[in-house]
Amino acid sequence: MLEVETPLLGRGLVVDAHIDPIVCTVGSVDEAQRYLLPSPEAPMKRLLAAGSGPIFQIAKAFRQGETGRLHQPEFTMLEWYRPGLDYRELMDEVGTLMQALLGIETWVKRTHTSIFQDILGVDPQTATANELADIARIAGVTFSADAGPADRDAWLDVVFATCVEPRLDPTVPTFIHDFPASQAALATLSGEDPPVAQRFELIYGGMELCNGYRELLDAPAHAQRFDAENARREAMHKPRITPDAALIAAIDHGLPPCAGVAVGFDRVVMLACGAATIDDVVAFSA
Repeated sequence: MLEVETPLLGRGLVVDAHIDPIVCTVGSVDEAQRYLLPSPEAPMKRLLAAGSGPIFQIAKAFRQGETGRLHQPEFTMLEWYRPGLDYRELMDEVGTLMQALLGIETWVKRTHTSIFQDILGVDPQTATANELADIARIAGVTFSADAGPADRDAWLDVVFATCVEPRLDPTVPTFIHDFPASQAALATLSGEDPPVAQRFELIYGGMELCNGYRELLDAPAHAQRFDAENARREAMHKPRITPDAALIAAIDHGLPPCAGVAVGFDRVVMLACGAATIDDVVAFSA
């Protein structure tokens, strides 16, 4: 696998309703704005489309407004992509890495639907926004009148983070996979009925350590998802984000079938050191 280094600044981004970029200006104030990249995903996929083969990097990433026990606006991400690898195989590869880094012995895999049903008795594929909001309220999750989730998918995120993750055994590394299609991000959808996103997260030690996909290969679908995420941002009274046109052009040229994953490296270091906060493992915290 080839180690690569990609730019930290971009003219456009992978659009996500819930990830707010740090905006900066390069050169004179009349020049177009740039973004500090929240992930090296887009430039790495451009390398894949150019024929790089399997690649990885340990890179700095930047996200606006993310501070707390598990978050810093500048953090370290380990990201890699393997052409020809299935996302289920990639879960095992991540598990093997965690064996080496954290000394875990084994891991379990659970579908998003099954874990929702077991813990909450709710099917996330069919639950309405009101049903999910009721679950959150019963659990004591509150929002101000103008700051609550804007749609069903936002409520799914809230319930997953506040009512599902905390009830997982923190001593058991758990891969949660096959998310609802509406939460696909840039993952491929299955041909099942209903379809699911071929995407996974690893939850261990009470925190999310990674997010991985079987990568979406269709350029128009990327553009449509970016448009949908910008519409969600507008509904949340957030500014639109300029989509990464170079990424869409590269995928249109031809992204090989592949799976990729991003690991929050600082969180892995937290677990390895027994640290309580990300500040404890970052030498120069923001």
